[in-house]
Amino acid sequence: MRRARGRVRRLRLWNAIAFCAVLVLAVGVVSGVFAKTNDDAPTVLTNYVDALNVGDIDAASALTSYPNAARDTMAQAFDALQPESVHFDVNQIIDLDLESGMFNAVATWDLGNDRTWTYNVDGWVRHLSVGWRVSWNPDTFMPGVGNGRTVRLDRTDAAPPTVFDIAGRPMMTEQTINAVRLDPTRTGDPIASSIALAKAIEPVAPLITAEELQQEIASSNGEPITAVNLRDGDFAVLEDDLRAVPGVVIESTPRLITIDRRVYGPVVDAMRGVWQANRDQTQGWAINSVDPGGQVTRLTGHQGPPGPDIRSTIEPRMQMAAADAAVSVGTPAAVVVMQPSTGAILAVAQNNQASEVGSIAFTGTYPAGSAFDLVRTAAQAQGVDVEQAAKQLGIGLRYTIPDLDQQTVAFAGDGPNLMRGTADRGADDDVQVSPFGMALVAASVARGAPTVPIIAAGQPATTSEEITQLPAQVTDQLRGIMRSTVHGGPAQLLAGWGDLVGATGAHGDDRWFYGSKGDLAFAVFVEDADGGDLAVKVTDRLFKALAKPSD
Repeated sequence: MRRARGRVRRLRLWNAIAFCAVLVLAVGVVSGVFAKTNDDAPTVLTNYVDALNVGDIDAASALTSYPNAARDTMAQAFDALQPESVHFDVNQIIDLDLESGMFNAVATWDLGNDRTWTYNVDGWVRHLSVGWRVSWNPDTFMPGVGNGRTVRLDRTDAAPPTVFDIAGRPMMTEQTINAVRLDPTRTGDPIASSIALAKAIEPVAPLITAEELQQEIASSNGEPITAVNLRDGDFAVLEDDLRAVPGVVIESTPRLITIDRRVYGPVVDAMRGVWQANRDQTQGWAINSVDPGGQVTRLTGHQGPPGPDIRSTIEPRMQMAAADAAVSVGTPAAVVVMQPSTGAILAVAQNNQASEVGSIAFTGTYPAGSAFDLVRTAAQAQGVDVEQAAKQLGIGLRYTIPDLDQQTVAFAGDGPNLMRGTADRGADDDVQVSPFGMALVAASVARGAPTVPIIAAGQPATTSEEITQLPAQVTDQLRGIMRSTVHGGPAQLLAGWGDLVGATGAHGDDRWFYGSKGDLAFAVFVEDADGGDLAVKVTDRLFKALAKPSD
């Protein structure tokens, strides 16, 4: 009996030992399964593309045979292309032997805005001392990279559109502008260079002096200064003299400019915005490979057809006449001319004193004072508030004009529905208007209804406001007041201009005159005027300039 019990105890001991051995073996097998996730070609390849697909550059590069080089190349590509998503899809893997295999994959980069790049890659996987790895070759990741080559996402553009004037004549084109710059770090004697540069550009820029250039250099903290921007024609004549000046650097860039340099002003500047919007709508894209020497190779991309040419509302002769009138005074002044029948903005000009402040013709609002008397009269005649009458005269309608910042009127108070008195002049002391706004008033009286402004064909202003017009008898009343102002009133100087009518206005030393003649409506503003009738005189100069024979 004791012997039997001893055998039973020994049998139980051996069974326990055997069970423990099996348990250890099982744990070892399970552990081995989880530890060998990268220990075959398909698994390492799957992990590699999965890491790329989520943008995990560190994980993807670690699964290659050359992690550092792979990480740098991948990081540069991801940073340059900024993809919305990346997808590498393995098509095939072929085992060649126990130590290597080949694979093929398709890569798709989604860059957003309908920009997609798809390409094939072929590569190797090999069993190294550290386990299976993707053999690093830049082409296995992306064509055109590695060995010093980088990728770049570039914008492309079709042929630039031409901007025509209101009569259909070419007015603005993209041309090369040559910026003549003086770099004080590239000359041993900045003073001598500034003197030589001022002398070289004197034929085209006589107002730029050596003293002015020296002042700019002194305040530039060693950075290059721009002396003058030259069109190709002028640059060709002066180029040799310019390049002979130590420290002069020429930077040439394309820019939209007027064919006739005498045509300039805020509305011309606005046309650059219209032109750029046209370019932006038709822009293309390209992914380029750039080698260490700067050589660019296109890898993929798309460029559609160019946008249509642009028909502006600008009348160049009118624009030059408006500029001539605006520069005739020594304080900030602006002139706006419109066509009431169409809303076309024909000319907008301001002098240098105004331009130092900004685009006052469109965005500068000034106390209206008595210039608002016609609006007040229209309100009284109908028994409505001044803001409602203002909208009937085309201002306060919150117009949105493509690529043009503008404001017509600003009322103090809490909102557009604020009721205002129509008999108390003091109630309107806080009303501010822009020259553009008063031109709209003049155009609306001439047309008999609010004029919707426009600066480019097919792109009229829009508004969410309800547009209503004055009763015909009120419009006639305003026209009568304007006629009396010119014929027998404070604007008698203009009586010789046929059917010209208008209204004067003042606030402090600021002066206004706005009115119409035929299918022209205009507004003239002079800030801090030297003389009570200066705005009237500027208007007279405007029409004298228009009366001159064209060149």
